[in-house]
Amino acid sequence: MKRILHIVGKMDRAGAETMIMNLYRNVDRTQFQFDFMVFSNEEGDYDAEIVTLGGIVHKIIAGNPIYRMWALKNFFLQHPEYTIVHSHTLLSSAFHLTAAKIAGLRHRIAHAHSTNDVSNKNLVGKFYKSSSIKVIDKVATYYISCGQEASRFLFPNNPKVLFLPNAVDTDAYFKISKLNHDFLMHNFNLPQKCIKIVQVGRLINVKNHNFSIHLAKRMKERGIDFKMFFIGQGDLEKSIEQHVQLENLSDEIILTGMRTDIPEMMAGADIMVLPSFHEGFPVVMVEAQAIGLPALVSDTVSKEVDLGLNLVAFHSLESDLDSWIDVILKMVDKPEVDKENVLAILSQKGFDCKSNAKLLQDLYDTISQNS
Repeated sequence: MKRILHIVGKMDRAGAETMIMNLYRNVDRTQFQFDFMVFSNEEGDYDAEIVTLGGIVHKIIAGNPIYRMWALKNFFLQHPEYTIVHSHTLLSSAFHLTAAKIAGLRHRIAHAHSTNDVSNKNLVGKFYKSSSIKVIDKVATYYISCGQEASRFLFPNNPKVLFLPNAVDTDAYFKISKLNHDFLMHNFNLPQKCIKIVQVGRLINVKNHNFSIHLAKRMKERGIDFKMFFIGQGDLEKSIEQHVQLENLSDEIILTGMRTDIPEMMAGADIMVLPSFHEGFPVVMVEAQAIGLPALVSDTVSKEVDLGLNLVAFHSLESDLDSWIDVILKMVDKPEVDKENVLAILSQKGFDCKSNAKLLQDLYDTISQNS
């Protein structure tokens, strides 16, 4: 059995981490075992499951990226069982894969999950971005991306990229969608005609929850009966909660925190909003379409997220709030999609985690044979 070290900031229930777990659950663990290097003292949402599946969660606590790089280099020297490292940390992969190269690891995988980075705002940030991309191109030996946009961001000049879509367990989502249509109504005691809106994602700046708050305020002014659920956790939780209270929307917007029943909540919703400033190919968009949930997303999100199921609409963040609301009302009024057809199309397009786990396993097999 070969042990693969995945480098992730923290194994919480977020997009890239959920995608990794979908793959981990479906690989042949008698051949490949996933271990994880994280950079947080706090326990991640998935840590307990990782241990149950036979994995190990290693930790390096260091805020300084240079110190972290040298600590990681020393870790590799002390753990020769790892010959393959798989980094999911966007631009920071430059540091982590450099550490692996210095330590003598021959097989170094960079994995792109996003189309942008918050540090890319000023001259220092732009220099960091351009230099990190150049370093990753030189120190990585294999390149994986969730989609074309993410690939163009992190691997702009590299034609040798394996595309591994952010896949989900389509069979499980099909069952959840059929059994949980009234989940939010029953669990949150909502009236039948109430429009149920969800926004799923970390409570961080890029997800643009403030836009959703302004949207909710305008919906309330128009007398629309709705509930909006912010599902997730993050650094901005307190400020978002304060903003909700300031706008007198505590009855309309519910901050649920992190939950283990997110697919059920999505199955019980009428629509999802995703007004992000940028995204790569977020797993939540695959999850929403697997559920059969319509999604209204900002036009800064990659058009790749529309899987051709007539469930996704794009709208500009520059448009007025009333136009967003009008689109929401039209989308929730549309007939439900044929969920069996959804299941078939997602599997056909490569968004089933079982087939994707096999693709990744084939790559690991090839690498292992070259060791």
